[in-house]
Amino acid sequence: MSQTHPRASVIIPHWNGVQHLEVCLNALRRQTFTDHEVILVDNGSTDGSQEYVRKAFPEVRLIELSENRGFTGACNAGYDMSRGEFVCLLNNDTEADPGWLGAIIDAFDRHPQVGIVASKMMLFDQRDRFHTAGDYYRVDGIPGNRGIWQRDEGQYNHQEPVFSACGGAAAYRRAMLQEIGFLDDAFFFSCEDVDLAWRAQLAGWEVLYVPDAIVYHKLKASDAGGTTSSYYDGRNFLYIIWKNYPTSLLRTHAADILRAQWRITRDALRAWRGAAARAKLRGQLAGLFGFFRMLPARKRIQATRQVDDRTIESRLTRVDEVP
Repeated sequence: MSQTHPRASVIIPHWNGVQHLEVCLNALRRQTFTDHEVILVDNGSTDGSQEYVRKAFPEVRLIELSENRGFTGACNAGYDMSRGEFVCLLNNDTEADPGWLGAIIDAFDRHPQVGIVASKMMLFDQRDRFHTAGDYYRVDGIPGNRGIWQRDEGQYNHQEPVFSACGGAAAYRRAMLQEIGFLDDAFFFSCEDVDLAWRAQLAGWEVLYVPDAIVYHKLKASDAGGTTSSYYDGRNFLYIIWKNYPTSLLRTHAADILRAQWRITRDALRAWRGAAARAKLRGQLAGLFGFFRMLPARKRIQATRQVDDRTIESRLTRVDEVP
């Protein structure tokens, strides 16, 4: 590995998940593409993670934060310390196939217009079933994972454009990040990867799904889940719209967006006794008021966009076409 500028930097945000690290970090040791650095950003763990990494994986660059800054805060701290031409995010509860990094770098080298590469993420315990084959974004403002829970029968065996890459195993071209910025700390947890993909798409970059970049994911093993994810999903779905969705397309699809938000509200109200449902409603309310928080970024993004509405709309998924 180069001592100055490795081609790839792998950033792993981490919090109290020491039980996952042996599998995750050993898989990175086995990568056939070796010109990379591994950066683990610890969000103030109290389970001995730091000492374990120092002893068992001395080659890993360990960044110790004094507090939990969330997914975005940890990834941004890692990005600030990274040196690679390509920046990869990887969840700590994953096992990357030995060819994962090599497939990513090859895709970037072959496609200079691609700014984001999405991995083929499979379930850790059911390795013939998908977590995601790249992510979609519907015209009604709802993001999602392509192929989730589906059995792998070859339906996602080809490289193809997608809207976004799941942040659990996503790769970014540094030249693009220097142009549009990295993760937005305002999102903290949830949808920060979709927000970044929106900014990339508006700036004229492409997102490519690469089926040979395989990662196995212990889905929900180490994320916050429950009320936390419900709150931030409720809020950040709206943050994305306020920040990125072009005004003319908002007018075109306003009815779809309102219906989608009403469905979220209705379902939460029906499950009112559940803490997650109440958290979803609090998130929606925060998201509504978040318009003013997102407005300065919206003005900047829309003023510098490089593609027209027709191009953007062609990359969105219709409500009745969810893959």
